[in-house]
Amino acid sequence: MEHRGGNVYRFGPFELDTAARSLTRGRVSIVIPDRHLQLLIVLVSNDRRIASKEQLRLAVWGDTPVGDSTIERAIWDVRKTLGRQPDKTKYIETFARQGYRFAAPVTCVGPSRPALAMEAVLAPSRAIVDGRTALMTLDVASIAQAVPMLEAAVRAIPDEAALHIQLAMAYAIRFESTREDAAPDRAALGPAMEHAHEGVRLARASGEAWSALAFVLAVAGTRRDAIAAGQQAVTLEPDNWRHWVRLGYVSAGEERLRAVRRALELFHDLALAHWLAATVFVARQACGAALQHLRAGCAAQDAQPNDGGALAANGLHLLIGLVLAAQGDLEGALEECRRELAAAPKGQLYGRECFANTWYSIGAVRRRLGRLDEAREAFHTALTYVPGHARTNAVLAACDGAACAAAPCPDRDPVNAAIVTAVSLACADRHEDAAAVVLAALEHAEPGSAGWQLSIEPVLNVSARPDVWARALAAVRHRAG
Repeated sequence: MEHRGGNVYRFGPFELDTAARSLTRGRVSIVIPDRHLQLLIVLVSNDRRIASKEQLRLAVWGDTPVGDSTIERAIWDVRKTLGRQPDKTKYIETFARQGYRFAAPVTCVGPSRPALAMEAVLAPSRAIVDGRTALMTLDVASIAQAVPMLEAAVRAIPDEAALHIQLAMAYAIRFESTREDAAPDRAALGPAMEHAHEGVRLARASGEAWSALAFVLAVAGTRRDAIAAGQQAVTLEPDNWRHWVRLGYVSAGEERLRAVRRALELFHDLALAHWLAATVFVARQACGAALQHLRAGCAAQDAQPNDGGALAANGLHLLIGLVLAAQGDLEGALEECRRELAAAPKGQLYGRECFANTWYSIGAVRRRLGRLDEAREAFHTALTYVPGHARTNAVLAACDGAACAAAPCPDRDPVNAAIVTAVSLACADRHEDAAAVVLAALEHAEPGSAGWQLSIEPVLNVSARPDVWARALAAVRHRAG
């Protein structure tokens, strides 16, 4: 069992001290690059279990994007350092499409003495590493588990900027994962903002600090300040693709496109970057350009591990489906929705929201096909993921001849709130009133991306009534300029 501070392992003629970070053969110290040493530590301490490439990528390279070829080269280098076992077999076994396993018998001879003495000192640093790993997965449960550990580390080292930055992101993600609920976790926004500002105060030259602040400001609804913080992040660290993705997320229109283009230059076929670009082209009603980005993004989404991993993405097949539905290809839309349900990681940040939106869209398309019982079933399935899903509740309430069952919270984005009201009106065949409500919200809204999905909203089906929706669609196009 791995001791939290570090262990000493023996295998063949080697001794590996994980706390001292040393590898010796007999009394001779082996010179080995730090990343290769970390790779060896992960494999040796894994109790003869297979370690996947994704596990190795997170444990060894952290937030540095690397491909499979980099991992394979590192394995080759470690094998070369160790040589062969006495029976001429390799120390590290390869399992096709699974990963790698340390093959030699390993004996743990106990915890390192320096590690025992340094346990308290290393705990906060370990919290930084563990917190970063949790945040990279975008897995809501893993991030929630990391929060108490990070809070304890902040109490131990209150001036460590990295801890505040990670806590800011963790609390912001807690809120974001509930944003479609009837009662989002707004209590998380206070500590998110507090830690984000503290991170910047402690490390004003850190692009990561400004990037985290940008994300927190955006989820709190302060888009203008979020863009300024995002621009500061990419100015400080122009080669960090994560900062460009966050700048793309907090901005809109041409500025979003510039940010995601730069992110794609730094990280080819990043699914989230393609999704962000597609939203701009959907808002402009440029479906060809949107589909081009979405198909590239879908290839990346489909290739990700089942648990999402460090670059988890979802929603790309769903967005293709909505574009196809707007073009009249309803069966094609249903097929893309089925692909979304099969491809999207369930525990990821936007997982619940994505599944609810997908089932809502399936219900809307089935409704347009006249399959009303199947449509109702899909709407109810959407509510199993997000019971407060406002558009779904609006449709079901309209079908029952009642007022909207779960009106959106008054402090949500007014354009999205107007779209929920419009859905309810459209279900009652009051399409002119629906268009008027959305247009009024757009005319009074602050600049941003709100309303980008109007042309593909599946219940409103604005393409069936272009004259009714012409002014609202023009307003969305203008906002996406």
